[in-house]
Amino acid sequence: MTAWIDLNADGGEGFGAYEIGDDAALLRVVSSINVACGFHGGDPPTIRRTVRAAAAAGVAVGAHPGFPDLQGFGRRPMQIAPADLAAMLVYQIGAVAALASAEGVPLRHVKPHGALYNLAVADNALAGAIAEAVAAFGGVALYAPRGSAMAAAAAARGVPVACEAFLDRAYRRDGTLVSRAEAGALITDPAAAAARAVEAVRLGTVTTADGVTITVRPRTLCIHSDTPGAARLAAAARAALEAAGVRVGPPHAHG
Repeated sequence: MTAWIDLNADGGEGFGAYEIGDDAALLRVVSSINVACGFHGGDPPTIRRTVRAAAAAGVAVGAHPGFPDLQGFGRRPMQIAPADLAAMLVYQIGAVAALASAEGVPLRHVKPHGALYNLAVADNALAGAIAEAVAAFGGVALYAPRGSAMAAAAAARGVPVACEAFLDRAYRRDGTLVSRAEAGALITDPAAAAARAVEAVRLGTVTTADGVTITVRPRTLCIHSDTPGAARLAAAARAALEAAGVRVGPPHAHG
């Protein structure tokens, strides 16, 4: 039974004049933020602003790299050679790491984005490219689902892994997420997100869309910044966790 949990959200996903998600509200609730690196969202000024805001809020900073797919918000599958992908990921992670360093903020973790994350759950080649890239930033953790190819590839390279579960997405019984193209893929009810959070932390399980209980045993829980009402979901989850006696904080603070 876990006495603590990390609550993470994606952030800095706007670009130029466009804003996505309410980062300010999320940073008042979460303990870690995954900062977009410029390929699916974000740009240098946005990254820097997000890092500064996270530091002011006492929120741990991570990089959120994905496929080079700004138009599709990184949610379209792409075929990229693993060696090329690893270089793209180092490039993206390095951008956030550099801007964070300029602000005196350490980079704590990497959380792959969108289609890359979903594909690398089972694709060993993609998982290896991700692990290779994260390993280049010694001591930085990877957020990945328990039992995934990503988690295994990272562990094989000595990369710390914080196993992740989602509060705002419906699950299939095989542990994968219900496609966003399907009805019911998003959880937008704060009470449901709160119940999911407590179940995941206290029992180590989530209940799938068809009512099956599966094991997740997370060390971090994710809310997507572009989910409708994301900040309300995160606030409800945190309140429910704290009411259940669970402390919320980033993985590095708990060893």
